[in-house]
Amino acid sequence: MKRTGWVLCAALFAALLLAGCAGKKTNIEPQGKAYFTYFDTVSYVYSYAGDSAERFEERSAEVSNILGEYHKLFDIYHEYSGVNNLCTLNKQAGGEPLTVDEKLVEFLLYARDLYELTDGEMNIMMGSVLRLWHDCREAAGEDPNNAAIPSEEELAEAAQHMDFSALEIDEENMTVRITDPEASIDVGALGKGYATQRAADFLREDGAQGYVLNVGGNIRIIGTKPDGSGWVTAIRDPEGSQEQYALSLRLQNVACVTSGIYERYFVVDGQRYHHIIDKDTLFPADYFASLTVLTEDSGLADALSTALFCMPKEEGEALAASLDGVEVIWIYTDGRIEYTPGVEELIVNEE
Repeated sequence: MKRTGWVLCAALFAALLLAGCAGKKTNIEPQGKAYFTYFDTVSYVYSYAGDSAERFEERSAEVSNILGEYHKLFDIYHEYSGVNNLCTLNKQAGGEPLTVDEKLVEFLLYARDLYELTDGEMNIMMGSVLRLWHDCREAAGEDPNNAAIPSEEELAEAAQHMDFSALEIDEENMTVRITDPEASIDVGALGKGYATQRAADFLREDGAQGYVLNVGGNIRIIGTKPDGSGWVTAIRDPEGSQEQYALSLRLQNVACVTSGIYERYFVVDGQRYHHIIDKDTLFPADYFASLTVLTEDSGLADALSTALFCMPKEEGEALAASLDGVEVIWIYTDGRIEYTPGVEELIVNEE
């Protein structure tokens, strides 16, 4: 992962940490731990719950185990001994059904539900198209002077292999098959959020309160601060520096996920091409500069932040309104900010 991503994650963590320590004085010391090996990013576990050092270490270790397990299952670039993961599945596209872990089957069924919910905007079967953009972005990073975008012919051909029906899931036998040999899975828009929520589920079931998970900017807050209030969490100004914020929100027991044009991109002939690809144009979506989703489930927040980023605001607003407990913040390239009604009460007004 590029250093800019590390800095952003660190800034988000610092903002939460300072917000957690501000306000009402307590005798509870905050605790934090960072992991650098999951999902090509930095993951933080932060507690203001008053756990003993040993208890915090136990809970953090289990969060790390959960993230590590899903990291291996969702990895599309590497295989691991004794694990049939998405990399294995993609390599065997067009072949026989592959027996996989029950957790991977559950995830793929969830991804199918999200595909239907978002009318195809959240499509993990876009791997053929996303791979073209990924390869161009990687090449641009190595040789910016010769940066190029995929050709229309390449994109049109790849788009023939992103039909979700090519993914066959057999729940009874715990097998999965990709019927199209040219199709592939990419879970970059869902994997981190889903894994983060599984870790949050563990903490909640374990009775934890006052924890914050930050997995590469996917934030999941479990409970509240000791005084019953929420943490002040900043939403980055997409057109500003990493230290500039468009909004500050006070959040508790919720996931907060942002997709933006500043996260991963490359430049060709002076034009920026970011990583969020619209299924209809096969090019980076150009509706917004950033979009933030707030909802209890981090997996849903992650998926919707991508899906709604690729929809006109009116369509995204209608979809959000059809779901319980989903709030959205749209930030346009001209700096305008719009949001669903429930966001108003969360905004922290700077004095």
